[in-house]
Amino acid sequence: MKKLFEEKTVLISGGLGDIGSAIAIAFAKEGANVAIGDVQPAAMAVPLLDELNSFSVRSHYTQVDVSDAAAVDAWVAAATEALGTVHIAVANAATVTIAGLYKITPEQWSKELRINLDGAFYVSRAVTGRLVERQQWGSVVFVGSWAAEAVHAHIPAYAVSKAGMRMLCQCMALELAPHGIMVNEIAPGYVDAGLSRRVWELAPEQKEEARKKVPVQALITPAEIAAQVVRLCDPGNKHITGSILLMDGGLSLVR
Repeated sequence: MKKLFEEKTVLISGGLGDIGSAIAIAFAKEGANVAIGDVQPAAMAVPLLDELNSFSVRSHYTQVDVSDAAAVDAWVAAATEALGTVHIAVANAATVTIAGLYKITPEQWSKELRINLDGAFYVSRAVTGRLVERQQWGSVVFVGSWAAEAVHAHIPAYAVSKAGMRMLCQCMALELAPHGIMVNEIAPGYVDAGLSRRVWELAPEQKEEARKKVPVQALITPAEIAAQVVRLCDPGNKHITGSILLMDGGLSLVR
């Protein structure tokens, strides 16, 4: 039986993080070749690449800073040469600074917007530009956040970057709709991964407090996010574009 993404290639930024790794594995299970980019040295990618290859797909890793447009273009070119045309881009790389508006430094603010927003633009543009030239189907998913629409005073740069990403998603969706390239955002709420997980490991009581704030009384796992990203990229999707899949367990209903 042919798998959903057989003979397709997905490119994932921030691919060595909890969410990025889960997305890579979910696509590999569905037959996709996987190109991963991250700022970590190549040696750090070996365990994940081995796991991806166990699904009888091909994988490729590039150490890349997504805030560098030229580096992103080179990464996409290398991934295309190694794995074939990249049909799906998942703009997932992100960083967060816990500091209010009068505590965050100009350097921290700029770095966060360059990685979270500029990086998402460079990755999605590099992939879709090639698809338009080749007149091929494609899909883009921006890994956003419910923070794009809810004030988070302790992480303002992150919230602003994700709000900007949301408009980028919608602008790109409109531009690419005539080319059959679908562009969407997934906006998770409290995820038991990344920085949140590290904080909660040191303060388990904060994790329980966060869980209780969520109306469904559960935190999101990386695998749950990955499953929804895969669904958004289904080749049979011809009409869902410019949409935000809000996956917050109801947080936005009470905040």
